[in-house]
Amino acid sequence: MAIKRRNFLKSIGYSILGSSLLLPKKSTSSQKTEFNWKMVTSWPKNFPGLGVGAENLAKIINILSNNRIKIKVFGANELVPPLEVFDYVSSGGAEMGHSGAYYWKGKSQACQFFSSVPFGLNAQEMNAWLYYGDGLKLWEKLYMQFNLVPRPAGNTGVQMGGWFNKKINSPKDLQGLKMRIPGLGGEVLARAGGVPITLPGSEIFTALQTGAIDATEWVGPYNDRAFGLHKAAKYYYYPGWHEPGPTLECIINRDVYNKLPNDLKHIIDISCKAANIDMLADYTSKNNQALQYLISENIIIHEFPKKVMTFLRKLSMEVIDEIGQTDSITQEVYASYKKFQKEVIPWTELSEKSYINSRE
Repeated sequence: MAIKRRNFLKSIGYSILGSSLLLPKKSTSSQKTEFNWKMVTSWPKNFPGLGVGAENLAKIINILSNNRIKIKVFGANELVPPLEVFDYVSSGGAEMGHSGAYYWKGKSQACQFFSSVPFGLNAQEMNAWLYYGDGLKLWEKLYMQFNLVPRPAGNTGVQMGGWFNKKINSPKDLQGLKMRIPGLGGEVLARAGGVPITLPGSEIFTALQTGAIDATEWVGPYNDRAFGLHKAAKYYYYPGWHEPGPTLECIINRDVYNKLPNDLKHIIDISCKAANIDMLADYTSKNNQALQYLISENIIIHEFPKKVMTFLRKLSMEVIDEIGQTDSITQEVYASYKKFQKEVIPWTELSEKSYINSRE
């Protein structure tokens, strides 16, 4: 019995020793592999919030991977124009990109639901749909056909309604209005008789100042001040009915992503979550500061008249329902989004909305 016991313990010891010798060899081999990546973005280099958010994401990945993934970030037009990020990453020109999914509606109408929907989910609800609903799974399914892996990587929170060079007193004032407004919001404006125009951020100020456009939405006080939009338009409107919870995306070339060790895949996923949370906190803080500045500069902030909001809400429901039937994948995404919104609204009304109302 004594001999058997010694042999048993010895065999366990050898097993443990064998495992301890084998595991570090695999880990060491993995950790010696380094990946030098490029990230292209739709934002000016180091632009507050958006551009800085891309830089922060790259830094987080670099730190958590212990320099095994090193990412060089390129601003808009440094490698490719801002609205060519999707194709460039898809083709492998860069390993990673940072942008907004609604810019790619030409690829699929379903893309827009992963950015922002007029009168739709706010930032908190959007994160819930993506992480704990079917959102991210459907996003991955959609982007698989484009050789991309998507991840939520930022959110600005509810945006402003935009800058206008004339007052918006009634729905009639939207007719013929040339406005920089992308995504589903642009579709709604077109239905209202306006002319939606998609422009990258770097071109907005000049277009507004020269009269090439009559109005623009961008983000909110933090970013609008950075572009000097208050120097190019008279009237600043709220709320941002068109973008209540705009999600920013990190896209990774699927071929490159699939070649990564599992631990680095997890590091990218966790880093994107961290960047997502950080950007929303940054905007919540900085929008407040920028708003106080704009007020000190005698900028008058207007609320959209109720009749205008009612009109836009009606058109939004029509547009979204129609686009949601475009094709099978868009139908699937829309059905999931709509179901989640219906289920989450009662809780948001009971919790967030009632609490905010109680502070007034």
